[in-house]
Amino acid sequence: MKGEQVMPPALNAGAQPRPAYHPAGLDDALRTAVDDLRSGRWMSTQRLLASTQNLGLRTSRTQVLALVAARSTVLADWGHEEPDDPGLAILRTRVMVEHALAAAEARSPKAAPLEQEARESCLAAAQAVPADPVPWVCLLALAVLDRSMVRPEHRRGSSDPMLPAGPWGLLDEALRRDPDNREAHHRMLRYWHQVYRPAAADFVNVVMSMAPAGSPLAALPLYLSVDYYRNKPTRNAVVLRQWLREPHFSRAQRAYESWSVAEPGTWPVVDLSYLAHALWASAQMTAAVEVFSALGQFASKAPWTYVADSSEQAEALLLTARDQALAGRATALA
Repeated sequence: MKGEQVMPPALNAGAQPRPAYHPAGLDDALRTAVDDLRSGRWMSTQRLLASTQNLGLRTSRTQVLALVAARSTVLADWGHEEPDDPGLAILRTRVMVEHALAAAEARSPKAAPLEQEARESCLAAAQAVPADPVPWVCLLALAVLDRSMVRPEHRRGSSDPMLPAGPWGLLDEALRRDPDNREAHHRMLRYWHQVYRPAAADFVNVVMSMAPAGSPLAALPLYLSVDYYRNKPTRNAVVLRQWLREPHFSRAQRAYESWSVAEPGTWPVVDLSYLAHALWASAQMTAAVEVFSALGQFASKAPWTYVADSSEQAEALLLTARDQALAGRATALA
């Protein structure tokens, strides 16, 4: 992936850029395609997907591109010109899944037919591009809509006795094509958070026992810590300082150790944002500065929107955390 991402300059106290929330983050090639899609131009996206051989990178790029394309008619224009393009088929499936999830969240009367159409598109894409993990990742994304596990593929037994039945076959299909696929693991974590929360930590523990050093999967426990924080009914002084205690302190430490041996630019901005927050909140300031410097101007809304007192205060909290880390302060409350 070298040469595909732009590395930001190091930060220093008193010369900090404002946060930039571009969905492409550190991926320079993706940023060009996203900006073109927003302007109704699709050829750079076509070229980007055709040239992206790394399956994990392809998965993340299609996720971002589909979120942008879902807000326009650009894929229809693409279809008129290149109706059989495999990249177009994958993005169309992605967009259909996003529409189905949004309709279900809004309790729209169109939710059920949109879900069915999205599933059919996933299966068609899986047949059309059999080596691509994205159709299976998309089916995992749709699994959260089947809370009662009516579909047999959502109540498969796990090979690990600690884990309950779930959409393990779908995860296996994605990982058979790309063993460390980041989005597939995050979709599964999201599934347990929404369907059966007690299984989330067990799932992450199993993943951590197998994740290679440097993998972005090392950030998964940080998502558990934020989820634990945001679901506490009251945030007293003990809860506010949770990252100074176990297991949260060690989660931040281990994630940092994994990131420090990763190839530069391979962790997405959102994972780096979770890591920067966890290191700052656990008063590991030297490490936090390294991560904030790797982010440079880029930022994601999460986890700051989840740990701030309100979504309106999220950016202020981010800026405070960055200021304190650069100043070397050893106290933090969120």
